[in-house]
Amino acid sequence: MWDWNFVWQIIPQLADGVVITIQATVLGTIIAMIAGLGLAIARRSRNKFIRYPFGFAAEFIRGTPLLVQLYFLFYILPDLGILLSPMVAGVIGLGVHYATYTAEVYRTGIDNVSKGQWEAAKAINLSTRQTWTQIIIPQAIPPMIPALANYFISMFKETPLLAAITVLELMNQARSVANYHYKYVEPMTMVGAFFLLVSVPSVIFLRRLEKRFAPKLR
Repeated sequence: MWDWNFVWQIIPQLADGVVITIQATVLGTIIAMIAGLGLAIARRSRNKFIRYPFGFAAEFIRGTPLLVQLYFLFYILPDLGILLSPMVAGVIGLGVHYATYTAEVYRTGIDNVSKGQWEAAKAINLSTRQTWTQIIIPQAIPPMIPALANYFISMFKETPLLAAITVLELMNQARSVANYHYKYVEPMTMVGAFFLLVSVPSVIFLRRLEKRFAPKLR
């Protein structure tokens, strides 16, 4: 039977897990957005010694499970002398993994900028840095925002994998509570409720972004 007294008792501990889950998602998203843009630019390089290694790395990361990458960061790197805390390993794992996906979104957005913009930047003698920062990126990013926001939601739903490397996020907290009290219905149900409380408003916000930045038909 459902025990409301038990629910109110465990909510503070689960709330701590929610905070850690949101922190991991936000920090991972920041890494994914920045690293993804850098990866997209590197893969457009005319220098094959830049383009090919970054392209191979992106395909390798995208082609292997996130859980395996988390295990590598947390359990294998210490054998190589690199020791990361669970939270740092989790954030890096999420960020780098999703950077390979956001890179494709960036690349599509950049390719959609008309060639005339590149030619105009060259005609007025803008440097490569100025062309990217003042012409290309400001035009490419707005239409990509809904797709990038989708990855934010996906990353949020992937955070339970961090329990595998002992991060005390929401799922790990719920499992700890359930194992301690031998009561599983309430903790696991509350996990679903907390995820819905965050993901549903995020989806609504995403739909508004899609309407805001949808291409205008003439």
